[in-house]
Amino acid sequence: MGIEIERKFLVCNDNWRSAVISEQRLVQGYLIHNPRLTVRVRIQGDAAQLTIKGATSGISRSEFEYAIPIADAEALLHELASTPLIDKTRYQVRCAESIWEVDVFAGANAGLIVAEIELPTEDAAFTRPKWLGAEVSDDPRYYNVNLAAQPFSCWAAIEATK
Repeated sequence: MGIEIERKFLVCNDNWRSAVISEQRLVQGYLIHNPRLTVRVRIQGDAAQLTIKGATSGISRSEFEYAIPIADAEALLHELASTPLIDKTRYQVRCAESIWEVDVFAGANAGLIVAEIELPTEDAAFTRPKWLGAEVSDDPRYYNVNLAAQPFSCWAAIEATK
């Protein structure tokens, strides 16, 4: 069984761009989401995956990922996934001994930039880059599945009705 342990932060400036080592567009959608289970389809470059994730406990959760044909992923995204789809460019960014993933969102989530680091344990130490802003690991609004249901572009309108 795979375990995903990650911390997520907002990005406060563009200084990360000078350390980019790769970039790739991702399009993903969600087939199932409930408190215990999320099923995602993702197309990343010339590959596609079906990912099953368990409930989050702290900053950890079980994760199972399987390669699927791109044609199947396209059909699943078009026919079965909730909309809007998540559309983002993922940048791999080197900082000290770590590789960070910086996601620059497009579409309904345009304007949102989030950095993530995957860790071997929940208490693993890492060098915090100066371009990191507030940590949002515990804020469910920033989970991609929730960004699909309530995109970043709608947050101001949602807050105004409260």
